[in-house]
Amino acid sequence: MTSLLLKQGIRHCLPLAGKTFACNRVFGTSITYRSLSKLYPSAEKAVKDIPSGSTVLFGGFGLCGIPESLISAISENPRISELTAVSNNAGIDGVGLGKLLNTRQVKRMVASYVGENKEFARQYLSGELEVELVPQGTLAEKIRAGGAGIPAFYTHTGIGTLVETGGIPIKYAKDGDVEIFSEPHCTGVFNGKRYVMEQSISGDFALVKAWKADELGNLVFRASANNFNAPMATAGKITIVEAEEIVPVGELKPDQIHIPGIHVHRIIKSEKNEKKIEKLTVRQDQASETSLPAAMQKRIRIIKRAAREFKDGMYANLGIGMPMLASNYIDPSITVYLQSENGVLGLGPFPTRSEVDPDLINAGKETVTVLQGGSFFSSDVSFGMIRGSRIDMSVLGGMEVSQTGDLANWIVPGKMVKGMGGAVDLVSASGTRVVVTMDHCSKDGSPKILKRCTLPLTGVECVNRIITDMCVFDVVPGKGLLLRELASGCSVDQVRAATGCEFTVAPDVAETY
Repeated sequence: MTSLLLKQGIRHCLPLAGKTFACNRVFGTSITYRSLSKLYPSAEKAVKDIPSGSTVLFGGFGLCGIPESLISAISENPRISELTAVSNNAGIDGVGLGKLLNTRQVKRMVASYVGENKEFARQYLSGELEVELVPQGTLAEKIRAGGAGIPAFYTHTGIGTLVETGGIPIKYAKDGDVEIFSEPHCTGVFNGKRYVMEQSISGDFALVKAWKADELGNLVFRASANNFNAPMATAGKITIVEAEEIVPVGELKPDQIHIPGIHVHRIIKSEKNEKKIEKLTVRQDQASETSLPAAMQKRIRIIKRAAREFKDGMYANLGIGMPMLASNYIDPSITVYLQSENGVLGLGPFPTRSEVDPDLINAGKETVTVLQGGSFFSSDVSFGMIRGSRIDMSVLGGMEVSQTGDLANWIVPGKMVKGMGGAVDLVSASGTRVVVTMDHCSKDGSPKILKRCTLPLTGVECVNRIITDMCVFDVVPGKGLLLRELASGCSVDQVRAATGCEFTVAPDVAETY
């Protein structure tokens, strides 16, 4: 059929940036075409027709891979306002999407993580900004599904939490009351297991950052700057690409292309390619642990014990904060493949100053390296690994854990909101062992291990082991907590006094760390 059409001659029509069409006739097997550019002369011109009230998808993760020039162009155009911005997070104060928060051009954020953006948190808690919090993996899949024309899908992520039942604050009133709550989700049962239904997301516009683009819109991303850029590039009615380098058609090899040009409508060359680093983290000589502050010594005790959970050949995911530090204490005689939600497999140690690469960060936005044999991929692929139970173990921090293994670690309503990040996805994956590392008590001395969690849940009956500065508990299904190990200098009686629920004691319990 193809050869017949080529012999007869067919017309190939491709849209120009100005919405006109050019046609070229093809004869025989020799294909020629006039170069049809999607290039725009500036970020300002590329975004100027975004109407107020639009839903705009913004690629990037933290400050890595964000379309800086396009965001700046929107911030300088006050006519563009009342946006629904869909992004994993909102950068930091005054940088990335933080610029649009400062100029009050965003009405609603759809995101998984608030993190360290104080202005984001302030606007949310004061009622100036609507925030729809979504588990990170669900957000990535909602966008991927939207780009693929799939209206909804089922996932186990969030079952038994406010994700399922509704009630997550979306908008606060000025007096601190909640004006808008999230709605309950529909659920379904498949093979005896409950799932929530999630509606997909597509945007009026998608703004993404690429390392290289050709004039047809074929895209290549670099290192962990792939992240949310790839799925978002497919999910915009109009996708605008900011590329560091624009190359002639044919320079990108077909098997190197991450996103084909069919998804891309406009291209600009980066005007503000600053590549700021949110958390510059470099390798340092190990300081004497006895010279560290007492609080840090306590954390090191926990993470050293957590590092003993790793087994040779294991695929593991480490949560931000304390869990990430456990990688420093992995037994050098074993190999552990560390996965990061933002699209990295094979995380290595922190870089030296000369090795720092702003396109290479972990889920905590810290600069990292990648081991030989490591790989990069997009956020939707990353969470496919997680939901598909390819990760053997996940180590997470916790605010509270119940005696049945419920975990709360993402929000204190009305006071503090970290956001779900990827934790809800990680603890929902069947077959993945979940280890929680945390202080045994809060700063005021109150227990963090309770009969029932008082904070909104991250996951239900999902924790397998709890490691604190005082002891190690196993969660035994149907029975509760079993005290397995004691930290040096801690007794069973001290653990009982510091724990807010009953537990049993293993007959061979002893001080082990």
